[in-house]
Amino acid sequence: MRYFYVMKFIPVLFLATVGATLSCNQKKEEVNKSFISVVSLIKKQVAHVDTSLYPIMKVVYTDSLHIDTTYIPREQFEDVAKEFLDIPDLSDKKVAKRYKEDPAVHDQMMNRVIITYLPIDPDKEEVKRQELLATPIPGKDAKVNNIIIVREISTRDSFLQKKMLWQMDKSFQIVTTSQKPGKPEIITTTKVTWNEDPIQ
Repeated sequence: MRYFYVMKFIPVLFLATVGATLSCNQKKEEVNKSFISVVSLIKKQVAHVDTSLYPIMKVVYTDSLHIDTTYIPREQFEDVAKEFLDIPDLSDKKVAKRYKEDPAVHDQMMNRVIITYLPIDPDKEEVKRQELLATPIPGKDAKVNNIIIVREISTRDSFLQKKMLWQMDKSFQIVTTSQKPGKPEIITTTKVTWNEDPIQ
């Protein structure tokens, strides 16, 4: 009778042990998530520009028509770049839980390693993609050249998409596509340069 009692509960103990192991492994994976912080990279760029003597120029186009060119004071650069600074910071473990990393791709034609972070649940995230293009350097960390961010906000009344490109040590660009029901699509491109020809 005692033998039957013990055997009866062995499957229960086994399932509990397996469940605890899987749960532990899952938590371990979440804790071990180590993503590159795009926000930290942008903050370093902003700090560098803020202490430099670069002339900062902002050019705005709407539907390919040039409409405005202005020079930006260095002390306003951080505010102009704020859309890059308020993206989810993947160095925060709570934020990292909501994202996954695609397998890195090495583009031999460009000699770039492409690292992509995507939301686990895209419907719950405004930022749909964080992507880094880096040049591999033997024996050293890869050098990040470009950062690409894609944001989307979609409601019943409107659609808004921002494709954002940061070229390290040179410029950044934001292409905003907006549309409301029954109205044509509007595309606005904002380019801010500090170490590059703004016409490029």
